[in-house]
Amino acid sequence: MLTRADSEYLCRVGPGTPMGELFRRFWLPATLTWELPEPDGAPVRLRLLGEDLVLWRDFTGAIGAIRDACPHRGASMFFGRNEESGLRCVYHGWKFDTSGTCVDMPNEPAESNFKHKIRATAYPCAEYADIVWIYMGPQSPAPGLPQLDWGDVPSSHRYSSKWDQACNWAQGLEGNVDSSHVGFLHKWFDPTASPEAANAGASRFEDRSPVLTVKETEFGYVYGARRTTATGYYWRLTPFILPCYTMVPGPASPGYPRRVDYTVPMDDEHTWWFRTIYREGRPLEPELVENYKAGAFHFPRMIPGTWHPVPNAANDYQIDREMQRKVNFTGIFNGREQDMAIVETMGKMFDRTIEHLGAADTAIIAFRRLIMRLARQLEQGVEPWAPNHPEVFRVRSVDFQDGEGDLGAVMDSHRQAMIAPLA
Repeated sequence: MLTRADSEYLCRVGPGTPMGELFRRFWLPATLTWELPEPDGAPVRLRLLGEDLVLWRDFTGAIGAIRDACPHRGASMFFGRNEESGLRCVYHGWKFDTSGTCVDMPNEPAESNFKHKIRATAYPCAEYADIVWIYMGPQSPAPGLPQLDWGDVPSSHRYSSKWDQACNWAQGLEGNVDSSHVGFLHKWFDPTASPEAANAGASRFEDRSPVLTVKETEFGYVYGARRTTATGYYWRLTPFILPCYTMVPGPASPGYPRRVDYTVPMDDEHTWWFRTIYREGRPLEPELVENYKAGAFHFPRMIPGTWHPVPNAANDYQIDREMQRKVNFTGIFNGREQDMAIVETMGKMFDRTIEHLGAADTAIIAFRRLIMRLARQLEQGVEPWAPNHPEVFRVRSVDFQDGEGDLGAVMDSHRQAMIAPLA
């Protein structure tokens, strides 16, 4: 368990907090590219790391991110006019470009140089892999964008979406590095009835108490979950990529799409959960993408026109007790909704002073130690290494049957599969 002080240290990400400062050293997913479809279009609100921002695309196509408060009197910039390479506050007409520079101040005398003394808080943005990324840190210029495996494939080969999750960012991430819950939370009594029946992968359900090992890397760590099967060891290698990405392996089926999750803190009690599904060799089938959009599996069902999932705390995540008795372990429809229900019902910020961790929680313990160590080092003036080495982020998850019993040996023998794009 953590002390209350350490739990607060891990979870709080607002301006000036140690964990918030660490997050601000990395490029973070901000929104989906299609949310800003056209130059001079409507601005989009965004809450990230406890800050309220507005994103917009100017007439050149460049994207800006500005604090949602005009430096003049604090009026919301969401209501601003997006015109001629700037966002103009509708209160008094002050106008700012994507760098935060005040380029027009029409309510001041023409001879005044006041506008040259005013800047809005603004952050650099970039488009990559169908996502708008934002850098909120002090480095200028910003470090290079992380070189991600899914960023190399064409748009037709990937699908990304997002939703808001009503709990702290670390709760969701810890669920993704918890391999032993798979054999319980996601268990279907008849595997062929699962939404993922065609690729369910029985090996991960045969042994429900996997042996976990963690190995730190330049990008974060890899943890191996080793299960004993009738034919030997079954391994799932899951990368945790700094500061908040996980790549949980799917079944080792040829052509089965890969998956990456980003648990991006909206604030201390809410998370933007991004998910990208991608495949290297061929496009995602249209019917598969439609299933994703409909929340058939891998994604929650969404309330139309919002980022809020249909199953939520107000309706008990639509638990079906008859389904729980006869169909699956939880009575909740799909894997993503099952995960969401469990981590949200732990509370907005789980009180980690009451938990009792065991061997099955090895990867969770390693995650906390690593991310908190980096935050403490930053407090002492030691900048994190990974953000300025974007090439180290290009990794993959893998799962396989293997006769080796040691994580180091397994990683060495499957290194090509995990970092093939760098080979």
